[in-house]
Amino acid sequence: MADKNVQKINEILTRGVEEIFVRGDLEKALLSGKKLTIKLGIDPTSPNIHIGRAVVLWKLRSFQELGHKIVFIVGDFTGLIGDTSDKESERPMLGEREVKKNLKTYFAQAFKILDKNKTKTYYNSSWLKKLGFKEIGEMADLFGLHEFEARENISKRLKAGKRVSLRELLYPLMQGYDSVYIKADVELGGTDQKFNLLAGRTIQKHYKQIPQNIVITSLIEGTDGRKMSSSWGNVINIIDEPNDMFGKVMSLPDSLIEKYFIFTTRIPTEEIKKLNQENTNPRDLKMILAKEIVKLYHGEKMAISASDSFIKQFQKKEVPEDMGGVVIYNKNTPLVDILLQNKLVASKSEFQRLFDGGAIEIIGKGKISSSKIIITEGAIIKVGKRRFLKIILK
Repeated sequence: MADKNVQKINEILTRGVEEIFVRGDLEKALLSGKKLTIKLGIDPTSPNIHIGRAVVLWKLRSFQELGHKIVFIVGDFTGLIGDTSDKESERPMLGEREVKKNLKTYFAQAFKILDKNKTKTYYNSSWLKKLGFKEIGEMADLFGLHEFEARENISKRLKAGKRVSLRELLYPLMQGYDSVYIKADVELGGTDQKFNLLAGRTIQKHYKQIPQNIVITSLIEGTDGRKMSSSWGNVINIIDEPNDMFGKVMSLPDSLIEKYFIFTTRIPTEEIKKLNQENTNPRDLKMILAKEIVKLYHGEKMAISASDSFIKQFQKKEVPEDMGGVVIYNKNTPLVDILLQNKLVASKSEFQRLFDGGAIEIIGKGKISSSKIIITEGAIIKVGKRRFLKIILK
């Protein structure tokens, strides 16, 4: 028997929620105490889960805390097909090697949020690979091309003369069949998933199942104010280092503070209202927000440490105490190689972009004027706003 607490159920069905299908049916089922099978699937299109994707994971956790059966699916097969629900152009078809590389730590990341011992996990290739043309043809027959064309992003692409592949039409069938296979009572997803989520209802009817109810959450913006997306690099990943995570939250536009409190923390709604009333300075609110987000993924001790480090670096202009060092065997080692080896930059192109933008400097000496600079013993390199490295020559 699941928890029937009216207040908890209302919070789940309202906080961060854009739309529910079918609300009356879902409320009735939840209030009855019936244990529901609640599903969420995520495709490994990038190696990390960011806090935008974590919004639905926390919603899944809330259902889990009520005692419902939770199913988390990593879409290793749908990841190959590629979902273009939120794309303005065709998403390239990924290779199996890339998908396997991306999904390597997905379950471990999800279990930073979900209770591992109470979560049923799957890779959807285990059933989707077995589908033949007959099953796919039957599911495809349930939808008209005009329904697919009516989707906003597809309509824009067609009107602009951009290519829309037949492969893209298959994706909603695959996601919908996931719901059939696990007999989902409820599926969670973002607003960009609406067509796919509803497709699940249609396909379940075809297989003589009761159509799933759907909880659709709003999407959140990234650090630059655009939709959070790994391809744009404006993400806060749930495995980011505490100091980096804290700093990224502090860089958010002030207009996103309240939304982030609602979507990315577990602070009760009434307490959020109180915080907004008591803290009129956006910077103070962001400090509370950043600390709360770091605490969710790294614990309170690391959240306090990240807060203290931020204050020292940016309010008191101090160099961090726990800064790492590196041993270089040749003083002529190019700076780009030093930074790449120590993961202060992800690629040579990122190094060049930061260098061109004056975002790489030697503490006490200012911005570097040449990428071929010779690094001296004890030099402290600062990359961007939050990355430091002390050089030790040998």
